[in-house]
Amino acid sequence: MKNTLFRTATALAVMIPALFMAGHSQAEDLSAAEAFYDGNTINWIVPYSPGGGYDEYSRLIIPYFEKYTGARVRLQNNPGAGGMRGANDIYRAPKDGLTVGIVNGSALVTNQLAGIEGAIYQFENYGFLGRMVADQRVLAISTTGEFDTIEEMLEAGSTFKIGATGLGGSTYVDALVAGELFNLDQDIIHGFDSSSVIRQAMLRRDIVGMWGSYGSAIQDVEDGMQKIVLQSGQERTDAIPDAPTVLELAERMQVGDEKMAVLRAWQGLNDVGRPVVTPPGIPADRLAFLQRAFEQAMNDPEMIEEAQSSGRDLTFANGERMAQIATDAAVMPESAEAFFVEAVAGGI
Repeated sequence: MKNTLFRTATALAVMIPALFMAGHSQAEDLSAAEAFYDGNTINWIVPYSPGGGYDEYSRLIIPYFEKYTGARVRLQNNPGAGGMRGANDIYRAPKDGLTVGIVNGSALVTNQLAGIEGAIYQFENYGFLGRMVADQRVLAISTTGEFDTIEEMLEAGSTFKIGATGLGGSTYVDALVAGELFNLDQDIIHGFDSSSVIRQAMLRRDIVGMWGSYGSAIQDVEDGMQKIVLQSGQERTDAIPDAPTVLELAERMQVGDEKMAVLRAWQGLNDVGRPVVTPPGIPADRLAFLQRAFEQAMNDPEMIEEAQSSGRDLTFANGERMAQIATDAAVMPESAEAFFVEAVAGGI
């Protein structure tokens, strides 16, 4: 008994200082990172043009990110290739921890699965600060167009046009998935520079509508220029009570098991949402510091109040959780994966 107690006491005597030193070392690392960022400049890349949801979410959080990092944050819009250009710019930026950006997670995952030309990144290798919001995807149509409901679109007597950004981007993939699931008689016009340009085409009645995030559509909906006729998710949200969900419509139309598997994979991709990332391989202490600052910013009461007053949802996930969500989204049934690969490549 004495020997056992002695061994236990000895082990604790060794372990406690080691734990103290580990905690002390971690605190030193964060202190060094804090000193590095204090007064420095972080480049924040938005892979879309000014005025869209990604740009507005970035402008929402940046003042609070500055508050908790002690750094100046310079926003840079790098649109192109459905958000892929900006994502590539983040990925190949210097590994010093001075470049971050918000990305379209679901589009990056599907582009990677499909091996889209020009996608230089490996999504799982980014450094994840966390997620600002999971994408509530919606089909928004012009209020001055020929349709008022998704039912009218299903029963259209002629082909109608849906707008999208780059081939493989989320606006394109969403439209393609919905078209295949529900046999919509649509022509997807892709290649628009940004969602704002698509909205202008809707105003001109060149196209009927577009898929996108609810956050990007809300202003035009409130201004009476657009209405939402279909939404992602399991249940109708309080904000969009009159638009059916894709699951609701799929069950009503009895789309079958294979299409339901695609729908569930689609929902998993939407859960990836809008993460904020760094290039791979930045120093561990700087990544940990940025993750902490991002979490503090996302939980700042003033930011939450500002987001609520502007009608912007926040569905925060920390860096560790975001990395797991990204991994889960990439694991889908073979038939669903094959569908998305073909869809992103433009083969459907």
